[in-house]
Amino acid sequence: MQIFSFSPFGYEGSLVTVEVDLRRGIPAVDMVGLADGAVKESRERMRSAIRNSGFEFPPERVLISLSPADLKKEGAGFDLAIALAVLNAQNNAVLDEKVLVMGELELSGNLRPVRAVHAAVSTAALAGIKLCIVPEANGSEAREVAGIKVFAASTLAQAFQAINAPSLFTYSKEEPGKDGGFIPQGSVDVDGVLFPAIRSGFEFSDVVGQSDLIRALQIAAAGSHNLLAFGPPGCGKTLSIQKSQALFPLLTLTESQSVTRIYSLAGLLAQSEPSIRTAPFRMPHQSASLEGICGGGPYCRPGEISLAHNGVLFLDEAAEFRTSVLQMLRVPLESGRVTLSRAGRTTVYPASFQLLMATNPCPCGNYGSENKVCLCSAKAVEQYWKKFSGPLLDRIDLRVHVENDAAKDSEKRLSTAELRKGIAKAVTIQRKRQNCRNAHIESQNILKICKTNNQATKVLADASKRYDFSPRAINSCLKIARTIADIEGSEIISEHHIDEAVKYRNNEGGLF
Repeated sequence: MQIFSFSPFGYEGSLVTVEVDLRRGIPAVDMVGLADGAVKESRERMRSAIRNSGFEFPPERVLISLSPADLKKEGAGFDLAIALAVLNAQNNAVLDEKVLVMGELELSGNLRPVRAVHAAVSTAALAGIKLCIVPEANGSEAREVAGIKVFAASTLAQAFQAINAPSLFTYSKEEPGKDGGFIPQGSVDVDGVLFPAIRSGFEFSDVVGQSDLIRALQIAAAGSHNLLAFGPPGCGKTLSIQKSQALFPLLTLTESQSVTRIYSLAGLLAQSEPSIRTAPFRMPHQSASLEGICGGGPYCRPGEISLAHNGVLFLDEAAEFRTSVLQMLRVPLESGRVTLSRAGRTTVYPASFQLLMATNPCPCGNYGSENKVCLCSAKAVEQYWKKFSGPLLDRIDLRVHVENDAAKDSEKRLSTAELRKGIAKAVTIQRKRQNCRNAHIESQNILKICKTNNQATKVLADASKRYDFSPRAINSCLKIARTIADIEGSEIISEHHIDEAVKYRNNEGGLF
């Protein structure tokens, strides 16, 4: 029998072969294979766990080998694999198959949960390993990977029993590859598109006087467009954007797999939610470092942009973030991934996130206000907006100037359920038409997908001349208009779609 474990470095990680040799000599436990301190300490945990589980520890000299030898191994997830390899070498277990084993041992022989189980099981499945043994607390997480038999053990004794009884393993899914994944409780089906349950505090009908921002958030959610909202303090920017979590559909199974892998590697998977189906919504603090946003550390842990993969990264008070952090976002926004290099090793994390930002128009927050006086100098306002830079702002599709407009209190307020209907219609159209959302349409496919009538073409040409739009800005207007047309169920982009798209892209009357 061949026992494997998993070393979680970066996004990919590596399978590790665990081998044990019993030989003559003074009784001791030797370990080779570039193990870190936590792995080396497993020798003592493993010895006590074996004895306290009712087994006899081998009286011979024990050599433990972790391969590949040049790969550094870290964490306590190797405990169970090492213990089973020792017992297997002593008792000659009959199971003649490859098996993935992960788990941390207590001295009593009980098992503690470990991180990266989903990533380990999915990697093992791709490598042709069909069996895995994990702690009971990680069982539901492991069963979300199709096509592999799982045994969830609570003790070392149970795990050893499974090694000798293949019938104890059960398939993670009845039919590998079939859509039968975890769905959060209370999910709502809107015209064939699943949305999370509307929790308390996420009802848009409670928002007063911000119809333009809510409309922009509906468009952003429908087409996965980036958005910047700016206005005076207390006008409702943050409140509305935080409520937008209720507008994003649940992830498909394909989208969920990569997100779940990232959260598994970060140790953020909850037992109540074995796979991530709710679109991530990350809101880092303004003091976040470059490494905290893009990821890093000695083992290349995921950063906020990867944790926001297939979801939203919300930067509240965006101008207060470090300039280096804001500028770092440009490449991931374009490529949808981030490459990290540490100690001669490189890993690539997916980072296809939607960027939402909220900021004040100036340091004091009163620039452009009709009722308040701005105390900032022209230079201070200029320096404030310079933190964003032209190339970053050029990647923001929707720009919304938010004001405290009491006159809008009488306007009809749309509920979250009503907003979802247009989003569901647009998402359904996009899933049938292409393999990506409208914001991610490639340049060579824009004219093919974003078909306009003659009047709409003329309106866009006039707007591009009037506002001196760059090629990226023109493409952005077409993508926004495509999303607006999808919300209405229109196949062809009309002039009123272009008019609304240009308004949000150029933000007439605002700061741009």
